[in-house]
Amino acid sequence: MLKPVAEGVRVRRSEFCQTNTVVVDGDAGVLLVDPGILDGELSTIAGELSAAGQPVAAGFATHPHWDHVLWHPGFGSAPRFATARAAAAIEAFLADAAWRERVAPMIPADIAERVPLTLFGELTALPERAEWIPWDGPRARVVEHRAHAAGHAALLIEERGVLVAGDLLSDVLVPLVDHSAEEPIEDYLAALTLLEGIADGVEVVVPGHGSVTGPDGLRERIDLDRAYLLALRDGRDPLGDPRLGPDAVYDWVAGVHERQAVLLARR
Repeated sequence: MLKPVAEGVRVRRSEFCQTNTVVVDGDAGVLLVDPGILDGELSTIAGELSAAGQPVAAGFATHPHWDHVLWHPGFGSAPRFATARAAAAIEAFLADAAWRERVAPMIPADIAERVPLTLFGELTALPERAEWIPWDGPRARVVEHRAHAAGHAALLIEERGVLVAGDLLSDVLVPLVDHSAEEPIEDYLAALTLLEGIADGVEVVVPGHGSVTGPDGLRERIDLDRAYLLALRDGRDPLGDPRLGPDAVYDWVAGVHERQAVLLARR
C-alpha cells in the first residue's frame, strides 16, 4: 500500500532491497518515480491509483540501472522522463539485440521470474541541463550529478519539502560509485555537497533503497556517506559504518564493499 510521507507524496517499499516507489499527486494525475520492483507490486500500485481515479501523468527514472527503469502496462503511456545522459545510456543498452541476456545476470535469480521486462527502459530524455519535470503538479526540480551512474538525478519537490534521492543517502546500502567514471569518488563527494546545498527546507528524504528520514537524518546520512567515501579513497576500513557491521540489514553489503574497494585500489 502507498503510504503518505508528506502532503500529496506517497511511498511504497518493495520487498526487494527496500526499494522505494514514489508517487507525487498532481492536478491531472500523478508523477511516478522509480516504480518497482516485482510484477505483483507494480500491479498493486497500478490498481491502487486506478481505484483512486489517479492516472499516471508522468514518470521519472532517477538513473538508468535495471531496478529504476521498470514499468507496468497498468501505468499507461505517459512519458517516463530521465536526464539526457541517463536516457542516452539506457538507449545504448537497449540498442543491443541481446539486451535481455545482458540484464539477466544483474537481477537476482530468486526474483528474476517476477521482474517484468515489458516496457523496460523506455525513457524520454529531458533537455540537457533541464531543471524541472514538465508536468501539471508541484514543481519537481531535477538535481543532476555524476554519482553512482551516468545522468543520475535527485528530485526536489520544493512545495512539499521532499527530496527523492535516488540511489544516494541509503541507510541500508553503502555508496556504490560509478566505476566507469574517471573520478568516481570525487564525483560522489561532489554530489553529496550538492545535496547538502539544497538541504534547507527539506523535511522528508526518500532514498532509492531504505527508510524514509527527516532533516536530521538527511544530514546524518550525508556525513555517513562522506565518511565512507573518504575511507574508501584513503584505503581505510570504514569503521563504525552500521551498514557493514554485525547489525547491518543486509550481510551481503560487506561483500559489495570489499569488491568495490578492490576495484578502486586497482585504479
